[in-house]
Amino acid sequence: MNNHIQHVGIIPQLLLALPFVLAFVMYILAVIFSSRRYKPWPMYRTVCWTLGILLAIIAVAGPLANRAHVSFTAHMFGHLLLGMLAPLLLALAAPITLVLRMLSIPLARKLSKVLKSWPSRVFTNPIVTSFLNIGGLWLLYTTNLYSLMHESTLLHLIVHLHVFLAGYLFTVSMIYIDPTPHRVSFLYRALVFVIALAGHGILSKYIYAQPPKGVPLEEAEFGGMLMYYGGDIIDIILIFILCFHWFRATRPRIEGVHSKVTHD
Repeated sequence: MNNHIQHVGIIPQLLLALPFVLAFVMYILAVIFSSRRYKPWPMYRTVCWTLGILLAIIAVAGPLANRAHVSFTAHMFGHLLLGMLAPLLLALAAPITLVLRMLSIPLARKLSKVLKSWPSRVFTNPIVTSFLNIGGLWLLYTTNLYSLMHESTLLHLIVHLHVFLAGYLFTVSMIYIDPTPHRVSFLYRALVFVIALAGHGILSKYIYAQPPKGVPLEEAEFGGMLMYYGGDIIDIILIFILCFHWFRATRPRIEGVHSKVTHD
């Protein structure tokens, strides 16, 4: 794979990094604008957005991105940043809430219609997002797609964009930070999440035993372990948030029942 680094130079990296840079600038401008009209936007959400954008850029441009073309371990570390940690941080930044707060009422209504549309229903369904996310990774690492992406700049761009978008859609389908018209139950999300975690874990073990084409066995073993344990750490955060939301949603009813029993 060493001779493939020349096929993915500075231009593809800039193309991948540019959307994140623009998203960062637009978010900061939206924070400034909306904070002047309403109460200040929570600082921790801006911090989450900044860190998420930074990690995504690190994964697609710079030393780590260069190293990922010749090292499967570096590639897998970039995958964890781009497809899991960055999407989680960006979701916690509540970008849709910020946009709705900044827009005029007519524009906010138009955006709400988009969020309520059938494509939004499809692409925020946990089963669909799990298929796009975990299924996409199985396709990447169990076929020739991984080796081909190092030979084709276009394929390289498509794969990285898919990894991020699929990771983001999966995250926002599991934890509801922004307004989500097409909500599903906590039990439904939890069951799908467990299945997705199993698929991710099995894939990491498969990589450990059956390296993708062109990947040395030692790197595949380390990359598989990194995918397994690194993914678990990020998934634990997702699980905590999902369970916390579940607890908070059921607590008022529990307290209401307790108060009624005590009163009676």
